[in-house]
Amino acid sequence: MPTAHFTANLRRHVDCPPASVAGDTVRQVLDAVFAANPAARGYVLDDQGNLRKHIAVFVDGKMVADREGLSDPVNQDSEIYIMQALSGG
Repeated sequence: MPTAHFTANLRRHVDCPPASVAGDTVRQVLDAVFAANPAARGYVLDDQGNLRKHIAVFVDGKMVADREGLSDPVNQDSEIYIMQALSGG
């Protein structure tokens, strides 16, 4: 099963340990993670279900292309990393 990992920056705000869940797309995996851990949803997705502006998601080392539908495919052994994107100068 794909495994979703949340970086320490996000875990500092909400308890979200790694989770291995079934799913064929990023959306399906995140929906399964958030079903078991609803508090994490608000830190990752906005009210429309899109990724928040300062959240980055990588699947097997590649940033997701679909930030709204989260339709990027995942494999059964995919590693998904959800992190807060940092900016500044």
